[in-house]
Amino acid sequence: MNVMILMATYNGEQFLKEQIESIRKQSFKDWTLLIRDDGSTDQTRHIIAEYEKRDSRIRLLNPEHSENLGVIKSFFTLLKAETAEYYFFSDQDDVWLEDKLAKQLEMANTYPQDKPLLVYTDLKVVDQGLTVMHESMIRTQSHHANTNLRQELTENTVTGGTMMINHALADLWTDAEDLLMHDWYLALLASAFGHLVYLDCPTELYRQHASNVLGARTWRKRMKNWLRPSLLFQKYWTLIKDSQRQAKKLLALPLKAQDRSMVEAFVHIMDQPLMERIKTLKAFNLGKNRTFHTFVFRSLIITKFAYRRDESQ
Repeated sequence: MNVMILMATYNGEQFLKEQIESIRKQSFKDWTLLIRDDGSTDQTRHIIAEYEKRDSRIRLLNPEHSENLGVIKSFFTLLKAETAEYYFFSDQDDVWLEDKLAKQLEMANTYPQDKPLLVYTDLKVVDQGLTVMHESMIRTQSHHANTNLRQELTENTVTGGTMMINHALADLWTDAEDLLMHDWYLALLASAFGHLVYLDCPTELYRQHASNVLGARTWRKRMKNWLRPSLLFQKYWTLIKDSQRQAKKLLALPLKAQDRSMVEAFVHIMDQPLMERIKTLKAFNLGKNRTFHTFVFRSLIITKFAYRRDESQ
C-alpha cells in the first residue's frame, strides 16, 4: 500500500519536532512524509534536514528556498508531486494519536478505490501545552459532522489535519484558485462524486496557539466579533461569498442533475428577488449545522442586510 503524508511548513520550529515524532510513532509504519517548506526564516528547514538524515521515509520536496505560495497552493503542489494510493494531510503544529493512520486506512479499505473518497475524524482541541480544552471539536463547534453535499456547501466540518483522501479524489483537484480552504473543497468533491466519510473518534490533538493560520472558535474570538458588529457582518458576508465562489467550481464538473440544481441555486441566490431567495432556501434546506447559525445565515440572505455586491463576480 502506497501511503503519502503531506505536510506544509512555514516558520514552524516551535512545534514541528513534536508533530514529526507523532507521525514516526504511528502503528502503521509503511508511509512517506513529503514536506514542502513555504519560505521559512527560522530553523524549520534545519529541523526537516535533521529528520531526513534520521529517517529515510521523510523527504523535503523543495530543498532550495522557493517562493511563498500559502497553505492551499503548498498542499496542492505536494499532492501533485508524487502518486500514491492514499494521501494524508498534516499540519506542522498538531500531534497525531498513534492509531490515526491505521484507523483511517481500515475504513478506506471498505470503499472502492475507483470512487473519490475522503475519510476524516474528530479531534481534541488542546492548548499550547497540549492540555485538552475540548474533547470533541465536532460536537463543540459544529454539532454534527457533515457527510453530504448539501451540508458541505455552506459549512465545512472537515479539518485538514484529520483528512485522508484516495487517488481518485486527488485526480479531481485540478487547480488551487478561488478556494476557501483545500479541506473544504476536497470535501465538496468527495460528497459530490464519491464518499465523504466521518469516523466518530479523535485522531489528533489540535493545538491552539498565537500563530495558528486557522483554528478552533474560542470564546475570546467570539467576543471580539460581537464587540465589533460591523466587522462581524462583514465576516459573515465574506464567508458566504467565498463559499459561493468555491462551490461555483463544481459547475465545471459532471454533477448529477439534482446536485447541479442545488449548487447553481446556492451560487446565484443573491441575484434572485426576495421570494425566490426564500423559496431556494426552503427547497434545498440551505443552512448551517446549528439552529442559531442557520437563523443568521438565512436572515442575511433574505434581508440582504449589510450586503454589498462583489463587482468582480
